[in-house]
Amino acid sequence: MLENGLHDIPRGKVANVVTHLEMTTQAKLRNVSLPDGVTFRAVTPDVAWYRDIFHRVGANWLWYGRRKQDDTALTAILNDPQVEFYTLDVAGRDEALLELDFRQPDACELAYFGLTSELIGTGAGGHLMDRAIQAAWSKDISRFHVHTCTNDSPQALSFYRRSGFTPYRQQVEIEDDPRLSGILPETAARHVPLLRAN
Repeated sequence: MLENGLHDIPRGKVANVVTHLEMTTQAKLRNVSLPDGVTFRAVTPDVAWYRDIFHRVGANWLWYGRRKQDDTALTAILNDPQVEFYTLDVAGRDEALLELDFRQPDACELAYFGLTSELIGTGAGGHLMDRAIQAAWSKDISRFHVHTCTNDSPQALSFYRRSGFTPYRQQVEIEDDPRLSGILPETAARHVPLLRAN
């Protein structure tokens, strides 16, 4: 248990406040239309596709969990029939990642959800969330859950709440800074201070 007050973060590390949210009954859909020229589709991803979209969507928010996995571990997830992948296509280029994980009984995790800069601010995220809610609750589940953190987009937490998720837990997470180990470029996530270890 952390005591009240300030706590030093070791140099070379990054700290996050992680907020866990859940939805225990299907939320009302917002019926957001896609912008002209954007299409929603399911994906059967290969490693190259996944690594590309994961980087383009997540590098600015320090997404690095899947980047640490080798191709064998990642392929096992991509080929698991209980994990579903979707995207938004803009003129033949995929610009979003929606990953739904049904591997936990009676639940669906919104494992990854995000847009590239091409679609941020267009309303496409609202449509993608409607599709996520529909796909999750089309299965026999009693809980749809997600987590976000303070390194993520500043709009993420309020977006999830508006979408029908309710916060139920917070944690402090401290990890090695992925920009210092080469997992992400040092130019990623400029909003997060990079403090080299001495």
